[in-house]
Amino acid sequence: MKKRVLFIDRDGTIIVEPPVTKQIDSLDKLEFIPYAISSLASIAQRKEFELVIVSNQDGLGTASFPEADFWPAQNAMLTTLRNEGVVFSDILIDRSFPEENQPTRKPGTGMLTRYMTEEYDLERSFVIGDRETDVQLAKNLGCKAILIAPDANPGAVLTTTSWKEIEAFVYAQTRYAEYARTTKETSIECKLGLYGTGTCTIATGLGFFDHMLNLLGAHAGFNLTISATGDLYVDEHHLIEDVGIVLGETISRALKDRSSIGRFGFVLPMDEALAQVAIDISGRSDFVWNATFHREMIGDVPTEMFKHFFKSLSESLRCALHISVEGENEHHKAEAIFKCVGRALRSAVARVRDQGIPSTKGVL
Repeated sequence: MKKRVLFIDRDGTIIVEPPVTKQIDSLDKLEFIPYAISSLASIAQRKEFELVIVSNQDGLGTASFPEADFWPAQNAMLTTLRNEGVVFSDILIDRSFPEENQPTRKPGTGMLTRYMTEEYDLERSFVIGDRETDVQLAKNLGCKAILIAPDANPGAVLTTTSWKEIEAFVYAQTRYAEYARTTKETSIECKLGLYGTGTCTIATGLGFFDHMLNLLGAHAGFNLTISATGDLYVDEHHLIEDVGIVLGETISRALKDRSSIGRFGFVLPMDEALAQVAIDISGRSDFVWNATFHREMIGDVPTEMFKHFFKSLSESLRCALHISVEGENEHHKAEAIFKCVGRALRSAVARVRDQGIPSTKGVL
């Protein structure tokens, strides 16, 4: 798997930048941005990203900014972070002045060529900084920018003044998975971000099934893409079953060790219909279905396949899933179930900060 990197600015990002001199040239000027230490420690603990400092220090080593003024504060910052588990794999400092236009000075990439190889996944890496040059550096590297600023920037995927918000955003990027499965009967690809905006792109060849999967993904808060083809000339069985298998496996992969999640989760009405879903992302599969449909088909989907889909999903996700529904309108009943499963998943995968594995066993 390719490595991912957080390229992190120093002044104005990790530590406060003095408003006049713009130089941290003494220990009494060393002040951390609020929550930078705890948020970086939480990010580092997950070991999903390499951490690299990339900083412009105008004229470092010249009379205007002697080395002896720089290193005490720099070393104190690094020691404080290291004591909290934050270790940088590289510290890159450009010493030139802006007017020199050196290729090593941000937003130039001259110091970063070792990361511009097939070894690194720059498309899913980030630059975190407080200036437009950091946004431009991200563009030049082919990665994304997180900007610490009060006003939104169209070139950044996140603009915020809160390290807690940065931490939550970066954490969300670690709970992402892709999975593809091809058999003689079906070919299915799934991409899933657990902590998304509910944006779904679904194409299975079955219109009503697409509609239901869109509802599930939207209510779960997933960013979900499913592309599926199969032997629909035979019937719908293989395709629906295999989508359940692939979706469950993709969620499981995105959860990784299943740490820091709510684990449990939902009752949801849909007009006259009432669905109840209980889920336990326990690492053990069990499935209980208490739903009766009185129509053979809803749209282009046999109603008997709803049970089979969710059974396949529970087995591949390795969760206990209990589903029941009451109502009069068959469409509403189906819609209530898919929405309710989405909401149950949303609760079950919701992040619980620094909880660890939510089990007395220590493993799920």
